[in-house]
Amino acid sequence: MAYPVNMDVKPEVSAHFDEASNTVSYIVKDPNSDHCAIIDSVMDIDYAAGRITYDHADALIAEITRRGLTLDWIIETHVHADHLSAAPYIQERLGGKVGVGEKIMEVQETFGKIFNEGTAFQRDGSQFDALFQDGDTYQIGTMEAFAIYTPGHTPACMVHVIGDATFTGDTLFMPDGGSARADFPGGDAGQLYDSIQKVLALPDDMRLFICHDYGPNGRDIKWETTVGEEKVHNIHVGSGKTREEFIKFRTERDAQLAMPKLIIPSLQVNMRAGVMPTDDDGNPMLKVPVNGL
Repeated sequence: MAYPVNMDVKPEVSAHFDEASNTVSYIVKDPNSDHCAIIDSVMDIDYAAGRITYDHADALIAEITRRGLTLDWIIETHVHADHLSAAPYIQERLGGKVGVGEKIMEVQETFGKIFNEGTAFQRDGSQFDALFQDGDTYQIGTMEAFAIYTPGHTPACMVHVIGDATFTGDTLFMPDGGSARADFPGGDAGQLYDSIQKVLALPDDMRLFICHDYGPNGRDIKWETTVGEEKVHNIHVGSGKTREEFIKFRTERDAQLAMPKLIIPSLQVNMRAGVMPTDDDGNPMLKVPVNGL
């Protein structure tokens, strides 16, 4: 597919790092208007205490309010397994549409079964305002953004390209971080390699903004790189590593990884577009499937 890349548009990008989940959320502003989007927001949770707070989301809201911006979109690059989305909290205060990849329906079907959700849980993506297909475009002020379908980490992953800035979600990490795992239900290492090649086919000077960073080898946290740097230096896919080499490495590596600490609450909340599930009496309540993941 020929994607509508426009390197002449250079959005202003503000990064907000969440230390608890090593997530980077972004405010992306149109340079020619006061319109913006949020990519991958975070809702804070003290899982041991069962307590939800909103410090990270409030920081995003405060910046947008201080700058007098209009929020057009709240984008989820995928159904995150390591943090909870704050999309409905932000939308209630600032407006904007919540968008995710159309394959969210596969994720809802898979985890609807794992969490034994009843018929009241809709598995058609209707909790979101927009479901993106490969190549779909949308507007942020005067900017045209588009989505690239990048399955592998999850079936619903999408990379979002906004001018000369690309937001990779978990498809690709910093060059010394490599790539995300592909062993969650619906994940596939071969698909992930193919998806990464789509990103690396973008112009070399395309800015890449990463969803997670863990400071490999003790370096400072970073979140911005370029396609050219990834092509040469990415430790998992750079310098011509083959699909077969990647699949072998990724499969062996994933077998050694523990589950993310917040995977159980994250999946239940994020497949609902950030809305907390409730019990029969309407009280916020999470389930813990035993030996289900």
